[in-house]
Amino acid sequence: MALSLVPGVGPGRVLALLAALGSANAVMRAPVGRLVRAEGVGRQTAEAIRAWDDWPSVDAQFRRAASVGARLVALSDPEYPDLLRRIYDPPSHLWVRGRLTEADDLAVAIVGTRRASDYGRRVAEAFAGDLVAAGVTVVSGLAYGVDVAAHRAALAAGGRTIAVLGSGVDRIYPSRHAPVVRQILERDAGAVVSEFPLGAAPDAANFPRRNRVVSGLCRATVVAEAFETGGALLTAGIALEQNREVFAVPASVFTEAGGTNRQIQRGEAALATSAVDVLDAIAPQLETPKALPIRPEEPELPLNRVEQRLVDVLTTEPRPLDAVCVDADLDASTALVYLLQLEFRGVVRQLQGKQFART
Repeated sequence: MALSLVPGVGPGRVLALLAALGSANAVMRAPVGRLVRAEGVGRQTAEAIRAWDDWPSVDAQFRRAASVGARLVALSDPEYPDLLRRIYDPPSHLWVRGRLTEADDLAVAIVGTRRASDYGRRVAEAFAGDLVAAGVTVVSGLAYGVDVAAHRAALAAGGRTIAVLGSGVDRIYPSRHAPVVRQILERDAGAVVSEFPLGAAPDAANFPRRNRVVSGLCRATVVAEAFETGGALLTAGIALEQNREVFAVPASVFTEAGGTNRQIQRGEAALATSAVDVLDAIAPQLETPKALPIRPEEPELPLNRVEQRLVDVLTTEPRPLDAVCVDADLDASTALVYLLQLEFRGVVRQLQGKQFART
């Protein structure tokens, strides 16, 4: 913990120093000349290590961790995730709230834009629900949009989920998602992890490091929805560098969020239309391959003549009420009555701006 708090000592230098000298204790006691001979360590950093003596800050970290039920899991600890240990720049340690288990060795990341559309959220929810049904742990970054939709769907389906933060584990960001963290912990349904010190703010520079942990914990990364720039595509790129599987869910050609289509077009991701595609790809990596349970077909609900007309003109993409009325040849008041009945029965979804879509 002390070594990681020395200014200028990132995870790469910690690993180099541990490899060269054997332990953090040996590193903190080594003379400057010996530290400089370690790969990737300059004299300025070596002098900073030798001069560092802020031990009260280390004690403060552990007191703060105890107050939120967090513990330190070092790279050498048996609890440290094996998949993450295999990447080229693993964190030297993680702060963990909750529980990491052997089941988390079968994990898939679901990532995407913070500005998720209804389609993007539904993709995240469908993939997360089906993956946890197959015994897969869902990993994401607790951000707005796709990330939190994936976490919530995994919890709703009774599965495990791991939230990786770009802040300290005692500083939930965004704070609006604190109830999701509470559910993970209270249900013993996964963990909240971070390599950053307790109290660390969610600074922009932290998120690329956070993203490599998201993908590093997983056998595959699924991009549910993305614009052509943003953190989700960066996470996918990191996953490729880590030699992990990457999938992208195709988007409409009429949407601005066409990042997944570009990934598929450039060969940076395999096309996925369901969790089965992901499971088929990662199954050969497993000692005991898992298959997605087959869901029984739901019986069709009887519809009256007007309801059937409305359902016939609706699609899974949202349509404004006036367009639905024109195509169904109904006035707005009549259409609304029947649309609300269909919504109550789960056949139709209503979205913002009086838009409707089939479920």
